[in-house]
Amino acid sequence: MHLNISVTVSECLLKATHLRRGHHREEEMTQLSRRQVLQLGAAGLLLGNGAMISAAHAEGDTVTIAYNVNLPSWDPTTGLSAVNPTIQAIYRSVFDQFVGQKPTLEFQPGLLTEWGWSDDKKQVHMTVRDGVKWHDGSPFTAEDVVWSLERAGKQDGGNPIAFIWGKINNFKIDGNKITADVVQFEPTLFKWMAFLTGYVMPKAYYEKVGAEGFEAKPVGTGPYMVDQFERNAFVRLKANPDYWGGKPAFGTVVFKFVPDATSRVAEIESGSSDVTVDVPFEEFDRLKSKDGLAGVATPVSDIGMIFINNVDVMNDKNVRMAAAISIDKKAIVDKLLRGYATPIDTLEAPQYAAFDASIKVPYDPEKAKELLKASGYSTEKPAKFKIQTTKGLKPKDYEMVQAIVGMWRKVGIEAEIEVYEIAKHYELRAADQLAPAAFYNWGNAIGDPTTSTGFAMFGPSPHSVWNTDDLDAMIGPLWGEADEDKRIAGWKAVDKYIAENAYVIPLIQYQQPILYKKSVKVTPNIAGSPEPAQMSKA
Repeated sequence: MHLNISVTVSECLLKATHLRRGHHREEEMTQLSRRQVLQLGAAGLLLGNGAMISAAHAEGDTVTIAYNVNLPSWDPTTGLSAVNPTIQAIYRSVFDQFVGQKPTLEFQPGLLTEWGWSDDKKQVHMTVRDGVKWHDGSPFTAEDVVWSLERAGKQDGGNPIAFIWGKINNFKIDGNKITADVVQFEPTLFKWMAFLTGYVMPKAYYEKVGAEGFEAKPVGTGPYMVDQFERNAFVRLKANPDYWGGKPAFGTVVFKFVPDATSRVAEIESGSSDVTVDVPFEEFDRLKSKDGLAGVATPVSDIGMIFINNVDVMNDKNVRMAAAISIDKKAIVDKLLRGYATPIDTLEAPQYAAFDASIKVPYDPEKAKELLKASGYSTEKPAKFKIQTTKGLKPKDYEMVQAIVGMWRKVGIEAEIEVYEIAKHYELRAADQLAPAAFYNWGNAIGDPTTSTGFAMFGPSPHSVWNTDDLDAMIGPLWGEADEDKRIAGWKAVDKYIAENAYVIPLIQYQQPILYKKSVKVTPNIAGSPEPAQMSKA
């Protein structure tokens, strides 16, 4: 059937492949009509190597997900992709974490069944799950856990969170029991074991095949095994029949990498995909009541924010504060996001441990004008800077920035918009080379203030672009604070100070729109995108 597709549709399919590969996106999107885009989904996905994935149907044993990001690397513990929250649903399908986490964010046993501190906080202890196999059939052991933790803690090993993992060492193994010495007390250590880079890797297999071999054929202990991977196009996974958590409901999972939001809408509307995420909210409202489809939008732990880099005009507090208080967040939520978000004023969402509802940054455009005037700026002589953003990664990300730039223009700020892919954001942020302002979606699936305010705002953090001694002096002592009440109170004080100085501009807590066929039962995940292992046949 697929070999007889007409030339017109084949040409459209090829265009869509180029779009997904990031080539000439703006130019080529104008050549695709809505009808053509729908034809793409109905026909299937033509890959650059001539292969084709036909439209999959969840009524069978396959679930196909139109996903909003590409997968740059298969190692979930190294490189910039390892700290991309959006990718974790794919990683969690193939690999298991030290500590598990429910869709509601509660922690649960993973490859560790028990974990904790000694009374004096000078040692940690862990119990390793018995009876687990790697995808190549070899047994999972305590040696894999220790090797993974030692590898993660090497400062030159490529793990972006090495400074966390390196705080324990001198591991000892006794059967399935592990102990380690504490180099420096880290209150969030075990929380990180359920978060970014907190995955167990196969010691013997990795040492045998090396990094290149692992990329070619990744092996984990997770609910699914990698069957086929076409970079920038798709990954097909097969159910792990020996999974310790029970065989998942679907025998095959296909993640199609569809960064363009319009194309994701076409995927679900045409029936080519069974599930998709982060579509524009007007399309979500339109399609969720369509025959055969359903939709759910629930709050997730992600925060829409604007990074402020302490360069150029952003070193002027008046400019920063004017930028913050001239944004009408409620209008953005009500008019642009159709109510599917909540305005926030700190980097702590209500589900986070250090959320403080008393911290407010009120909308006050007249005050913004006064602040700018005090620094010599006006609508005739505006403060100028660049703001960077993604386009289509999250619903209305680009449109939000457009609206904000319009609000800024009315008070005396002229901002130039630069669009980039999310991978470029990570590259620039790691090098501390973001523009003076940069829109971003910050994920914090473990809800701790260190993994929101801490990593985003502490100067030495590889994830921060704000670097000033005053803030670092407040944050520094909190990293190792053993008194939990004092630690949380300290982070609340930091958040208040940040708000008073407009060192960052928090905007919204997201709701994630998920569209799916009624033949699929989808469990929303507060951590972000739903995971295939949590899907079943309706």
